[in-house]
Amino acid sequence: MRAVVQRVKHARVTIKDTISGQIEQGFMILLGVHEEDTLEDAQYLAKKIARLRVFEDEDGKMNLSIQDISGAILSISQFTLYAQTKKGNRPSFIKAARPEIAKPLYEQFNTLLIEQGITVETGEFGADMAVELLNDGPVTIVYDTKE
Repeated sequence: MRAVVQRVKHARVTIKDTISGQIEQGFMILLGVHEEDTLEDAQYLAKKIARLRVFEDEDGKMNLSIQDISGAILSISQFTLYAQTKKGNRPSFIKAARPEIAKPLYEQFNTLLIEQGITVETGEFGADMAVELLNDGPVTIVYDTKE
């Protein structure tokens, strides 16, 4: 799995002019599922993100997790994170998991975060979405469970 985690002041996702998910301070996550990913990848990634300490403490140091600040997550599925761009000008997405594999893993990832006490808002798997955010910092962390 690949995740692009952005620390945000707020974020929202709109589908056909309707807000599907919206958060205040927390993380906006773009999540891509690889064709070889399993539940273990989702478990590992959810644990790492829940414990990621990039929020400032009283001394201004990035020392607090999303749980420490009672933040929320906006989780968006994004198969394009597995784009292969080495050849030609049109990206290939053959390494991205098919929807029948990707959707359950994406949903399980979100459930694992919720089970850790984190509020999770989402878009809609496979939908055309408009995502808006105010990146805080900016702080952006990329995870890849295969690396």
